[in-house]
Amino acid sequence: MNATENPAADDPVARRMVLLGVREEDIEEVFTRSGGHGGQNVNKTSTCVMLTHRPTGLQVKCQTTRQQGKNRELAWQMLLDKIDEQKKRRVLEQRSQQEKLRRQKRPRSRRAKERILENKSRQSAKKGLRRPVRGD
Repeated sequence: MNATENPAADDPVARRMVLLGVREEDIEEVFTRSGGHGGQNVNKTSTCVMLTHRPTGLQVKCQTTRQQGKNRELAWQMLLDKIDEQKKRRVLEQRSQQEKLRRQKRPRSRRAKERILENKSRQSAKKGLRRPVRGD
């Protein structure tokens, strides 16, 4: 396959989208006017880029440069970074949940059982001292 058959071969953003499982149809791209420095160019042209990933609801806004093309590239990179971070966080949460369940289900060691019994007998002795004294 050459580059004309597979557009992801040349474009690192497209390659990354394939790796993350993000489809271009799922992303809404809006161009608006920027604010801040830039003079007439900022006031007259829509250089600010807003990207929204519909399935996750993640939204990115980029107006760092005065050129729409550069802002668009930066916005795509920022959005893919956010999606990647969210996926990694979800995987870590699943792993920690599995690890927690594994720790909860493992049998107690002999020493742990002995400690529990010692604490129970100590607590029982304390409670025994709290009983009212009977005068027979």
